[in-house]
Amino acid sequence: MERKLKIAIIGAGSTYTPELMEGIIKRKDSLPLHELALMDIDDRKLEIVGGLCERMTAAAGLNCQVIKTKDLDEALRGADFVLGQIRVGKLPARVLDEQIPLKYDLIGQETCGIGGFFKAMRTIPVMLDIAKRMEELCPDAWLINFSNPAGIITEAILNHTNVKMLGLCNVPYNMNKSIRETMELPNAELTYVGLNHLSWVTAIEQDGKDYLKTALEMGLNSETMKNIPSTGFSKELVQLVGAIPSSYLEYYYFKDKKLKLLKDAELSRGEKCMQIEEELLDIYSNAELHSKPELLSSRGGANYSEVAISLVDAIFNDKQEKHVVNLLNNGALPFMEDSDAIEVTAVIGKDGAKPIAVSDFDNQHIIDYMRMVKAYERETVAAAVEGSEAAAMRALMMNPLVGDYQTAHDCFHELKEAHKDYLPQFK
Repeated sequence: MERKLKIAIIGAGSTYTPELMEGIIKRKDSLPLHELALMDIDDRKLEIVGGLCERMTAAAGLNCQVIKTKDLDEALRGADFVLGQIRVGKLPARVLDEQIPLKYDLIGQETCGIGGFFKAMRTIPVMLDIAKRMEELCPDAWLINFSNPAGIITEAILNHTNVKMLGLCNVPYNMNKSIRETMELPNAELTYVGLNHLSWVTAIEQDGKDYLKTALEMGLNSETMKNIPSTGFSKELVQLVGAIPSSYLEYYYFKDKKLKLLKDAELSRGEKCMQIEEELLDIYSNAELHSKPELLSSRGGANYSEVAISLVDAIFNDKQEKHVVNLLNNGALPFMEDSDAIEVTAVIGKDGAKPIAVSDFDNQHIIDYMRMVKAYERETVAAAVEGSEAAAMRALMMNPLVGDYQTAHDCFHELKEAHKDYLPQFK
């Protein structure tokens, strides 16, 4: 008997959803989709984006029922996979995360620094609620989350609920792809080590040889994400680090330069995304459109369909493929705690992800940096779950992009007031 598959997309009004549809359509022969639940709380976006998804499904000849709903329980009931891509407070909240910190000479960014901290504060309670409903309505389902900050959300869900869950980001995919292409090593195995948005490639192996030294001598940079105003890493810095950093490390390694760029920018990234989103929604509204438009690639989510749906495929069909995911450490990196969420390569099959242990790891810079930022992440989860302002302050004082107590205190209270409608844990 043919297996039937239900996928629920939570936050389906996102303009990224056609990316996911493209991935589902591409794999229609290996993913026997019989029901697709598109859930969002925004009527307009759900209708527009959901309408395009229905047309894409029909045009591709997918024999599946598409449900558009604002009811979380309806979406989750009986699901095999739940794809989470929520943005609590939507893009206006992101703009506040970006703009308010600049008044305090702090970097305003949606996943790093105090802006990313507040995105975690808004998102973790909602994701925990979704996970709790999954425990009731689809206890055997997999939650694949790419709501940001993905690593911190992974840490919260896997340590505070019983759902099967993996965190996902497109940075590792884009980074590995660009390094293989630049080095002309299409079959290279890359060792990818870090936390979400704090990661490095520490080995590039093909045919028994490690090409990392060659890459460092070249001063190789990986591809930059479209949502980061990038200046790139110098050859000297790459050699100093002894690994190839992901583009998000620019916020840490070039903190002052990044702050100046953000302060001098005419529009924040969130404001630009609001413009792009409206353009996309206008395009999506065209009843003749049956495919993903090219403009979507100007957002930072390029290749999400490949990353997310290939992961679903690997679990559903027990493919035993290697993917970079966010999951609990459980001994993969001996220098981190077992309960720490990390971002590493894992083998993916029907039982989920088995992280590939990285033994004899000796890059002390990376070890120290990961431990420092993980300390911030642990306190961030405590603050989000318990509504503890003390934990929030401890977190921000440990964050390399914040640090100063008085500055953290004052910016925290302004952002807390600005986001009060989305911070039930602090009431």
